[in-house]
Amino acid sequence: MSRRLPIYIAIDTSGSMNGEPIQSVNVGLQAMATALRQDPHALDSVSLSIITFDINVKEIFPLTPLEQVQIPEIVCPRSGATSLGEALALVVDRVKRDVVISTNDKKGDWRPMFFIMTDGSPSDIARFNEMVPKIKKCQFAQIVGCAAGPKAKSQYLKQITDTVVSLDTTDSTAFAGFFKWVSNSVGMKSTGIGSNSSNTLPPPPDEIQIVL
Repeated sequence: MSRRLPIYIAIDTSGSMNGEPIQSVNVGLQAMATALRQDPHALDSVSLSIITFDINVKEIFPLTPLEQVQIPEIVCPRSGATSLGEALALVVDRVKRDVVISTNDKKGDWRPMFFIMTDGSPSDIARFNEMVPKIKKCQFAQIVGCAAGPKAKSQYLKQITDTVVSLDTTDSTAFAGFFKWVSNSVGMKSTGIGSNSSNTLPPPPDEIQIVL
């Protein structure tokens, strides 16, 4: 088995994402997958998993080779909580279960990347606080947080990672820019794995602001 580049994407599907935001996310995810499949380096190495979180947390599909990925339409309830802490718990569990660690005898997977997008703040604060140190112990090569829209609280994402971006709106243009940037980031990582430059992210487009 060749070494994989595991990519985990966690998407907020709470009630506030209902309507145009989740429709725009679906379009963006399909465009991201299409772009990655056109990159021979990504096609050879990337395995993708998508997790959603609202009042419930769902693994839309487990870590799957890019060429086999079929992204279904993601839906969200009209109202409900944002179980970000439980989403982090599921990601920690799946990384422990699925990512192959290198040993003295064999090479394992490349260090995974984790993208997490929310338009609000965690409803399960105690669980979130419990999981922050555990997600940091997963040895991700890169964690990228996206605070989408004016009500997103970037300070929670900053507890997880120093790499946080924000979108002013949750319309199709904003999400198209974000997921295009995700595909470019994954493509750059897949091209540079094994080199010192592999943790560098491409500059974000105009729709995306870096949160300092």
